[in-house]
Amino acid sequence: MSRSPLITRTVPALRRAVDTLRKRKATVALVPTMGALHDGHVSLVRLAKRRARRVVVSIFVNPTQFAPTEDFGAYPRTWKADIAKLAAEDVDIVWHPGVEAMYPEGFTTRIVPEGPALAGLEDRFRPHFFGGVATVVGKLFTQCRPDVAIFGEKDFQQLRVVTQMARDLDLGVKVIGSRTIRERDGLAMSSRNVYLSAEERQTATMLYRAMKESAGRIQAGEAITPAMARGAEMITAAGFVLDYFEVRHAETLAPVNSRTDGPLRILVAAKLGATRLIDNIPVR
Repeated sequence: MSRSPLITRTVPALRRAVDTLRKRKATVALVPTMGALHDGHVSLVRLAKRRARRVVVSIFVNPTQFAPTEDFGAYPRTWKADIAKLAAEDVDIVWHPGVEAMYPEGFTTRIVPEGPALAGLEDRFRPHFFGGVATVVGKLFTQCRPDVAIFGEKDFQQLRVVTQMARDLDLGVKVIGSRTIRERDGLAMSSRNVYLSAEERQTATMLYRAMKESAGRIQAGEAITPAMARGAEMITAAGFVLDYFEVRHAETLAPVNSRTDGPLRILVAAKLGATRLIDNIPVR
């Protein structure tokens, strides 16, 4: 029978709870989330359980990574359903701070990442985003003090930014990426998929199809520029407004010229109606 996780809302309560988990030298994994949990999040929790004896899941909708024009207020919040999912997975602790606990009055310190945070992908369209992500994740790491932290590969640039930050700042946390979980038709699971209309939901699968098309062409030896142009045509023809559709070095996110330039990753961001979707796949 599943048990309900311990819910903590203040840093002292969280640290006492984590210290209790560590009394028998148990390793601790952290899964940072913004709630509205789906099967993709559950897969992160299951990977965390394989990599550590105890699991902490944070649920915090971080206001500092939303621009004024974005959907902070409308971001889906499904607390009861989230806790039921985490209880079913035997999560030990849920860290659920309020904004005042994360950013108390007088808070003035920010982490400003560079490197992969300035790759010219998400940062071109959301220049505020990675500063907000780095700051909140840095706080989560120091609050929870985990041995490992699990992030999904769907937010691939974010994964690279957080990995670099943990390494550069000697935070003592091993960041582990978990493969993207997809619906049967290939659409990457995302909390924002609920914003899609029924018609848009059918169209949304084109992102994955276009990435696979371009990846297949590159793998077969076609030059990168025409291979990527074909995928971009498929995306725009389906009705998306394309922000970027690029192939980059999978570790540094630097631009590449050929398939021999190192491990490659195709990354895409596009709007369908009012919903902005991101996704990525490796080029094998």
